[in-house]
Amino acid sequence: MRKKSLWVGLLVGFWFCLTWMAWTPTAAAFSEEQKLLLQSWRLVNQSYYDDTFNHQNWWQVREQFIKKPLNDRTAAYNAIEQMLATLDEPFTRLLRPDQYHNLQISTTGELSGVGLQININPDNGYLEVVAPLAGSPAEAAGLTSHDRILFIDGIDTTTLTLDAAAAKMRGTPGTEVSLVILPDQKSQPKTLSLTRQRISLSPVVAVLDKNSSSLPIGYVRLNQFSANAAKEVSEAVTNLQKQGAKGYILDLRNNPGGLLQAGIEIARMWINQGTIVYTVNREGIADSFAASGNALTDAPLVVLVNQGTASASEILAGALQDNQRGVLVGEKTFGKGLIQSLFELPDGAGLAITVAKYETPAHHDIHKLGIMPDQVVAQEPITYQEIGTEKDSQYQTAIQFLNQNTVLAKAS
Repeated sequence: MRKKSLWVGLLVGFWFCLTWMAWTPTAAAFSEEQKLLLQSWRLVNQSYYDDTFNHQNWWQVREQFIKKPLNDRTAAYNAIEQMLATLDEPFTRLLRPDQYHNLQISTTGELSGVGLQININPDNGYLEVVAPLAGSPAEAAGLTSHDRILFIDGIDTTTLTLDAAAAKMRGTPGTEVSLVILPDQKSQPKTLSLTRQRISLSPVVAVLDKNSSSLPIGYVRLNQFSANAAKEVSEAVTNLQKQGAKGYILDLRNNPGGLLQAGIEIARMWINQGTIVYTVNREGIADSFAASGNALTDAPLVVLVNQGTASASEILAGALQDNQRGVLVGEKTFGKGLIQSLFELPDGAGLAITVAKYETPAHHDIHKLGIMPDQVVAQEPITYQEIGTEKDSQYQTAIQFLNQNTVLAKAS
């Protein structure tokens, strides 16, 4: 009997070994498409700011999607997008190779399109305008923050990802794109036909205003936090100082953000000491960035903001407000308090992953809330040419603040 039991045990063990040997190579031999999905899953697993992954078992999500038939690269991309969609957070997303390339261009050079910064509203899932770029076809058409984009060339935007919608609005200069827009706070949509054009992404406009005030005022408009934004702002402030500027207006209206580091560097040009921003990761660990003691000027400062002031713009505005370095004038800002990092995938695609949230120096979490200015001045949309004129009531209010000496500069 003992002999029989021994043989049964040996046979069972032999069968198990054969099964294990046959199964292991199959499990290890992932296709290139499966490897791409697994790497995307792993990057999110290591970096995503919400360690509950939207209250789901992230390992089970991996097992669910790795079993899908991934016969080509398109199928892999679709699976990755579906996997990321389970996080229910629009800023963490796949950037296909052309989208990733275009994003890199948008922070360094030029692009061709209608000049519209967009976002998927996390509360209702609709595609919305963050802000039009200055001098763009979108601005000329009167598009403003929170306008809803219903259709792009006849395609329902609820069927598009954020990057797919952006890609459909880009294209060859001179070609047209049709948009169906539901203006903010209105019930009737309208159809617009916009002609794409090449848009310069030079982020800074600077001029000395000697006519609107009893003192020369340096006006600096920052359109985007691109890679060269800090350098251009520094040069602009230095030149305005040489021209005799005694006060400054920093215009962050309709600035949708960009690079976090650019926002920090520009804040250091105005603030000599104090915290600029706190970042909080998924472990709840707060890191901070502080002033470096190298402010370019301690002259009075007013900062213009509106509903299109978002992300890195809000970091800068919050730093200046909480450090009492400048007075904020305008309307409540957009309210995007999440920080994304870019990760490049082997095939030239990329992942944008939300890795942290930020808080202002006074520990205000502004995500979905925005920053309330010190002086609220509501204003109907104005054209690019009307900025700084009598029709620009926010600019005129800033002039009044500077003339009355009510801004306390605390850079020193």
